[in-house]
Amino acid sequence: MRPPSGGPVSDLLVMRGIVKQFPGVRALDGVDLDVRAGEVHCLLGQNGAGKSTLIKILAGAHQPDEGTVTFGGEPVRFAGPIAAIKSGISTIYQELDLVDGLSVAENVFLGHEQAAFGFTRRGEMNKAAAELLGRLGHGEMRPGTEVGRLSAAGKQIVSMARALSHEAKLIVMDEPSAALAHDEVANLFRVIRELTAQGVAVVYISHRLEEIREIGDRVTVLKDGRTAAVGLPARDTSTSSIVSLMTGRDVEYVFPPRPEPGSHDGKPEVLKVENLTLPGRFADVSLTIRQGEIVGLAGLVGSGRSEIVETIYGARRASTGTVVLEGDRVPAGSTSKAVQMGMGLAPEERKSQALLMNETVARNITIAGLTKYAKLGWVDRKDESAEAARLVQALDIRPGDPHKPVRTLSGGNQQKAVFARWLVEGRKLLLLDEPTRGVDVGARAELYAVIRRLADEGVGVLLVSSEVPEVLGLADRVLVLREGKVIHESDARELDEPRVLDMIMEGSAL
Repeated sequence: MRPPSGGPVSDLLVMRGIVKQFPGVRALDGVDLDVRAGEVHCLLGQNGAGKSTLIKILAGAHQPDEGTVTFGGEPVRFAGPIAAIKSGISTIYQELDLVDGLSVAENVFLGHEQAAFGFTRRGEMNKAAAELLGRLGHGEMRPGTEVGRLSAAGKQIVSMARALSHEAKLIVMDEPSAALAHDEVANLFRVIRELTAQGVAVVYISHRLEEIREIGDRVTVLKDGRTAAVGLPARDTSTSSIVSLMTGRDVEYVFPPRPEPGSHDGKPEVLKVENLTLPGRFADVSLTIRQGEIVGLAGLVGSGRSEIVETIYGARRASTGTVVLEGDRVPAGSTSKAVQMGMGLAPEERKSQALLMNETVARNITIAGLTKYAKLGWVDRKDESAEAARLVQALDIRPGDPHKPVRTLSGGNQQKAVFARWLVEGRKLLLLDEPTRGVDVGARAELYAVIRRLADEGVGVLLVSSEVPEVLGLADRVLVLREGKVIHESDARELDEPRVLDMIMEGSAL
């Protein structure tokens, strides 16, 4: 906590006994939360623990069935999001609700534009936006810049400026660092510290437990819709204790056993990439993956990791270079041909790029292989459902009902559904871009086991992750990227996190 020197600690927000029930689900069962002015309060829990429901009640998107909420010393019950915003509570969701085609200033004041006689006063909006950006330490950002041209970190700053434009006393940040590079996270933390120094409270939600001790003051943990712990000191509570509270059991960051070094030598090449170049993104990238091998790409956001994966898959067209899958050249820029030849992709943004959120789990699993169930132009729903049920059981997708909408699943189970899609007809190669992004620690271990099992069955895997320990713990071999070039390649056992970070930050492989 960073209260004023010598001053009393005050509770800005107090939530007591919050209950929220949906048809067939008691999402919250008596949750407590209290947040002090000027602190960073970390809200933790596995997917499905109730975090999203709780912050939606705080944001006015849901109404509690039972319980009380006090804000600024006054009982409140928000009729909707606008009421919460007017009271001084702003929420920045993981999927930022910005309009790419509008300017920074227009996004900052979206919904409460400064106007007179029916005309928007752009000059005043630009000036006010510039003052807010300066308050956040980003006075260099131009209010007239189109938001779609900004980086993920830049968009985060715009969202914070929007929150401050409503004179927010409390800002909820849902996974704010998920799409940011290491240096961008450091800048985010700097901005958060400046906000709390000004008395603004921050509720910070993250699955990256290593961040909690660095940025957090206190921690509240949810488990199965209940409060497992309230207001723990962030710096004095061990990671193992937090994990135990989240899961109800002791969970270690243990990766599945890897094959012995050299186990893949002599096995057939699943993928061979030679001198692949996408101007402005990466250049002269070459790599191989053998049958059953997991190869990891380590590098900062912007180093070309995702673009390499997308180009191999055909979502981008390289200017030079070749991609060969089990001896057959893959046509450039053709995702349909890549799938037909045996590739599968789990993209970074599963909700927008991989899943049909309003469709069932079964349809999401079988969508890439519907021809398998087609008879005389009609899909055999019985066969489709049976195959989906088999994969739901095989990957332990929970709940185990393939007919539930995929949007109702936790992040980890949604990711399993993406994996299952590519197992319908079998894959030679899986491309996994940030496979555990937004997934809690318990579900991560399950996903790691699924990935290793697929590799043990002969599937080649190309893995991209922003978390270096994940790359080193799961991959057999690692390629380190910096500014679109491969600067190092070795067995994963020969590397550790400090050395990889030195390489990707300094550019030296020594």
